[in-house]
Amino acid sequence: MAKRRRVGNLLALPVLSSLGERPMYPYEIASTLRRRGKDASVKINWGSFYTVVRNLEKHGLIKSTGTVRQGNQPDRTVYAITPEGRAELADWLRELVAVPEREYPRFEAALADAAVLHPGDFTGLLRRRMEALDAELAEQDRRLAEARAWLPELLLIEADYHRTLAAAETEWVRALLARLEDGTMPGLADWARFHETGEVPEEIARLNEEERRRAAQQAPPPQEATPPHEEAD
Repeated sequence: MAKRRRVGNLLALPVLSSLGERPMYPYEIASTLRRRGKDASVKINWGSFYTVVRNLEKHGLIKSTGTVRQGNQPDRTVYAITPEGRAELADWLRELVAVPEREYPRFEAALADAAVLHPGDFTGLLRRRMEALDAELAEQDRRLAEARAWLPELLLIEADYHRTLAAAETEWVRALLARLEDGTMPGLADWARFHETGEVPEEIARLNEEERRRAAQQAPPPQEATPPHEEAD
């Protein structure tokens, strides 16, 4: 089970990691994260970035070490990671690497209720998704090739992981599309008939009846009314 963190926003992780390399002011941290493509690994809301930095300082995970000024720019507060921050960073990373956590992708949620759509509509939408995934894979390959020219592999393993996941999803969608298009997916004709005639497939009707039966067995007994001549406790 995931621990409750003093600063739970996942954006705190790359902020702590950046400050683990050297002290920086917030804008410098943000620029470093952008330049290294960390916004592809962690959903970064730049509007909450400074709130995360303030919370890290509030909880003693980073501390101010002074200010710097460049040209006519206002003074900028420089932060450094504290020993408590290093310990939190290491512990958090150990947990995230070692402990699998159930995530809930939006695509998976859509697949769970795909039967709401006509199979022809669903197939067309999957084709659009596959085209977008193919284009995204090509773009990721381009960015990875550029990044490998100046970044060590250790700083690119998350990008390689993301690319591998995207490739796996693309191949899975391609295989599902093939079964939909050649008609080999079981239940495809019943699925289409339901949308065209309203006829519920026999398997689904049987499943609905079984679920109703189980729900009735698990339902609590009706609450008895208190007789008029007795008072409730």
